[in-house]
Amino acid sequence: MAFNKIHHIAIICSDYQKSKHFYVEILGLEILNEVFRKERQSYKLDLALNGKYIIELFSFPNPPQRPSRPEAQGLRHLAFEVDNVSEERERLIKKGVDVEPIRTDEFTGRKFTFFADPDDLPLELYEK
Repeated sequence: MAFNKIHHIAIICSDYQKSKHFYVEILGLEILNEVFRKERQSYKLDLALNGKYIIELFSFPNPPQRPSRPEAQGLRHLAFEVDNVSEERERLIKKGVDVEPIRTDEFTGRKFTFFADPDDLPLELYEK
């Protein structure tokens, strides 16, 4: 294998407008492209961070719920690198997002914290 990088992360949401608002208005990701695929009754929203394509946000009719959080088989969480976890945590709280207390990674000594998207997908802030 000759991987260059991770190309994107796909997320399926239960309420498209609510998730779109969260990822665009709360987290500040940039919309690159948005399409409604009539044959699938599905939206596909391409989102970027700092101009780089990273997330595909999908909606599908009646998607099954995630079995448990965060120890279900599959993707455990999505982590965003930030310069200052404390500052970003406060910004999220001011926007009405419930954010866990800050912890310190016992192996790296770096600060991190968790919060959730509208479908309870675990998201992490990890200090640079």
